[in-house]
Amino acid sequence: TGLTILGMALVTYLPRLLGFALSGIRLPAFWLRFLHYVPVSVFAALIAPSLPGEQGEGGLRLLAALLAALLIWRSKNLGLGLAAGMGAFWLLRWVA
Repeated sequence: TGLTILGMALVTYLPRLLGFALSGIRLPAFWLRFLHYVPVSVFAALIAPSLPGEQGEGGLRLLAALLAALLIWRSKNLGLGLAAGMGAFWLLRWVA
């Protein structure tokens, strides 16, 4: 178990340490544009598997996600879209 913990620590902290080591490097414009989308893609990868939902909530989750996506697309504000999506889901769940 100690070897497993050590491996997990390396996998967790090595990328962070590499980030600090590479902080003085200037990236080409292509990579800056690419990295701009990483937070959104990571969020989508976390959310998409939960959309089918449990206990018949799949339709409600999908509708709330579509409302959030529309708001994010129109406003260009991720935080506002996330809050609205959660609010829409809770409201739809309460009404249904």
